[in-house]
Amino acid sequence: MNWKSGLAAVVLALFAVAPAFFGVASAQTYPSQTVKIVVAYAPGGTGDIVARLIATQLQAALGQNVVVENRAGATGAIGTQSVVSAAPDGHTLLLGQTGEIAINQHWIPNLSYNAQKDLEPVGLASVVPLALVVPAKAPYSTMADLAKAVAEQKPLTFASAGTGTPGHFAGEFLKLKTKGNLTHVPYKGAGPALNDLLGGHVDMYFPGFPAAAPHLKSGTMKVLAVSSAQRTGAAPDVPTVAEIIKDPNFDLTLWQGFFAPRGTPKAVIDRLNSEINKILAQPEIKAKLLEAGADVRTGTVEQFAQFTRSESEKYLQIIQQSGVKPE
Repeated sequence: MNWKSGLAAVVLALFAVAPAFFGVASAQTYPSQTVKIVVAYAPGGTGDIVARLIATQLQAALGQNVVVENRAGATGAIGTQSVVSAAPDGHTLLLGQTGEIAINQHWIPNLSYNAQKDLEPVGLASVVPLALVVPAKAPYSTMADLAKAVAEQKPLTFASAGTGTPGHFAGEFLKLKTKGNLTHVPYKGAGPALNDLLGGHVDMYFPGFPAAAPHLKSGTMKVLAVSSAQRTGAAPDVPTVAEIIKDPNFDLTLWQGFFAPRGTPKAVIDRLNSEINKILAQPEIKAKLLEAGADVRTGTVEQFAQFTRSESEKYLQIIQQSGVKPE
C-alpha cells in the first residue's frame, strides 16, 4: 500500500466514525443553549399545561433555560413541522399529542412530515381519557342505559370538535364496535360542540376529560364512561366504555409525550427521558396533572416508540374499517 492509498484509508475511517464521535461529543456538552419545547396548539390545553410543568423542572435539571413556544395551526402540523426542520441536537423538542403523531399522517393529504420517520420518541408523559358525556336531561344515566339504546338501533348523534379529532374517532369506533345507528356532527372546536350538547342539539360527545369537568361539577352534563382502557384517577368511579361493551380494545385517549428531530444523539434522548421521568415521579407534579384530568404515564424510550407505533396503527385501522373520510 503506497502512502496515498494509506491516507485515503485513514480519511475513510475517520468519516465512518465521525457521526458516532460527534454524537458523543454533543451529548457530553448538552445542553449548550436554551431548550425550546414546541406545543402545536394554542395555550391553555392539556398539552400546554404538561409542557409548562415539565419545563420549569427541566430547567433546573439541565442547567439551561427551558422555554415553551405555542405554534398552533393545521391540526398540529405547523408546530410539528417546525420541530422536524430543527437541528437534531436536543435543543428543540415537541410536546406531541395524539392528533399530530398518530392521526394526521392517515388523515391529512400531502402532510409535510411523517411522524414515525421524522421524529425521535423521547418519552410519554401523560394520558387524558375522553369522557362520554350527555346532557343532564338525557334519558341515560349510565353507560349501560346508552348501550341498550344503541343495541336497539335508536338513532343517535355524536358531536366532535372537528373531523379527524380523537373525539370523532371515539364516536366512530363506538359505532363500529356496537353497529349502532350513530351519526357524526362535527363542530369547529370543543366549545361549540359542548354548547350544542348542553342545548340538547346532539345526544353525546367525547371531549377530553378536563374540558368536561366544569360541566360535570355544575351538573349540566352527565358522564357515562371514559374512553381509556383503565379507569382514570381523576374519576375512579366512572366506568370505561370497554367495561360496558365488553371490548378491551376500546382505548382511545388524548396523550402527551416528548419528541426530538430525527438524528438527535441517543445519549441526549436517553438523558431527556431520564430527567423527564424523574420529574413526573414527583408527587406534586402527579397531583397537578391529575387535577388537570391527566394520568401520568412514563416508560423507556423503546416503550414510547412502540406505543406511538401501536397508536398510529390503531387509528389507521379505525379509518379503514369505518370508511370515514375528511369532510
